[in-house]
Amino acid sequence: MVKVQVKWQGKKYPVDVDTAQPGEVFKMQLYSLTNVSPDRQKILVKGGQLKDDTDMSTLGLKENAVLMMMGSVGELPKAPETQTKFIEDMSENEVAQALAIPAGLVNLGNTCYMNATLQCLKAVPELKQALDKFKNSSSSGGGSQTSVQNKVASSLKSLFDQLNESGEGVPPMVFLHMLRQMSPKFGEMDPRGGGYRQQDAEECWNEILTSLDQTLGSSGNDEQSVVEKYMSGTMVTTWKSDDAPDEPPTVNQENFRKLDCHIDSSVNYVSQGIHKGLEQVIEKRSETLGRNADFKVVSRIARLPKYLTVAYNRFFWKASESVEAKIVKSVKFPLDLDVSEFCTPELQAKMRPAKQYLRELEDKKALERKMAKRAKLDKDSDEGSANNINVTEDAEMKSEDAKPFELDAELKADVGCNPSGVYELVGIVTHIGRTANSGHYIGWVRKEKGIGGPEPSGKGIPDTQNWWYKFDDDNVSMVTDSDILRLCGGGDWHTAYVTLYRAKNLE
Repeated sequence: MVKVQVKWQGKKYPVDVDTAQPGEVFKMQLYSLTNVSPDRQKILVKGGQLKDDTDMSTLGLKENAVLMMMGSVGELPKAPETQTKFIEDMSENEVAQALAIPAGLVNLGNTCYMNATLQCLKAVPELKQALDKFKNSSSSGGGSQTSVQNKVASSLKSLFDQLNESGEGVPPMVFLHMLRQMSPKFGEMDPRGGGYRQQDAEECWNEILTSLDQTLGSSGNDEQSVVEKYMSGTMVTTWKSDDAPDEPPTVNQENFRKLDCHIDSSVNYVSQGIHKGLEQVIEKRSETLGRNADFKVVSRIARLPKYLTVAYNRFFWKASESVEAKIVKSVKFPLDLDVSEFCTPELQAKMRPAKQYLRELEDKKALERKMAKRAKLDKDSDEGSANNINVTEDAEMKSEDAKPFELDAELKADVGCNPSGVYELVGIVTHIGRTANSGHYIGWVRKEKGIGGPEPSGKGIPDTQNWWYKFDDDNVSMVTDSDILRLCGGGDWHTAYVTLYRAKNLE
């Protein structure tokens, strides 16, 4: 090692030269001292100009020898025009832009019930696809119900397009006008406040789907509408009275678009509330007895739709206050819902192979998540690498457990059904408040992985399998699975009123 002085622009820089290294290393040392890049340096040494491959040991350098360098500093790197910001330091608007959060709907005066409903329905891509194909070609008069329903579909199509294209809140003025034309109830004024009355989100949900069922159907042939195909099931109901054992049971079959979750003091989970709605005792006239008798009414599902709506019966008429009061009791709902127990034995048998396959698939995914989490914890330890290899091999070995199966032919041919009976939660309409005609509605929609903007990540970001969009009118933010599960009720907080489930993918 030889210590030399390098003179540049009137200053001398002491440098320790490792004569065993080529000239390129010496130039990099000078670069760190002067900011003159190696390609701009001209260093004069014995025999000429120092080159990158010069053997420094051949230069005969002596202690404190002075070398001359010429060259100018190139343009220094510019500081970024926009300061880098971490997500935890951003405002809500900045987070929305960074994560490409979808647009919300502007509240036009107690229209949160409609806004929350529309954001959840937008989570059904088949509905959007049917609207894209829809053409308003009705020859009916401008004020006829058919004409108004066509305009509802056309305005909804335009509104969904606006939401997909806009980065800001969209005012749904045209659709709201058409909805009120179709259903004047939603245009009622509040006699106390002078503005429009708050309305029921479930009623809005039903009115919109009923209209779209008629409008988006294939007129003139036997094809199903998108609502009937993907969002409607078939229910078989049996009426039987123990008081009249000789009277044959009455069996009828009808379509349904939602399951009701009945709520009383004994109901703690949504499956219990659904069961109460499917098995009831109702008094009616018995033909054989010639009088009224109690009949046990048992309903079972004969066809499950791809999208299942569950409505929570949270409001009841409170005569003492002349209001529709709210049942705030906690009713827990799962992220994954198995409704096969509510199906006919015939449908259960058909769905069993697909259900078993999904169970094995979920076991595999759960193991992989567990192993990935364990590998992450071991990453910084001395044994991390070895543990990680074992974890990966174990997960790969277990992943072979999900065995292929043969889907029932009828279920395979039934496009739009759920062939397994197992669902995943994709949308929620919640209500906060104590009565049906007051309070506030919010829509919550699950973000699909790989679609839209990036998912939140970084320091302080909670761990979650799924991220959700919280549509509080035009104020949109992101929440986790844990936040969603807290919407079960039990106090003055946002409480699930309508939940939308989608059939789990058999892949």
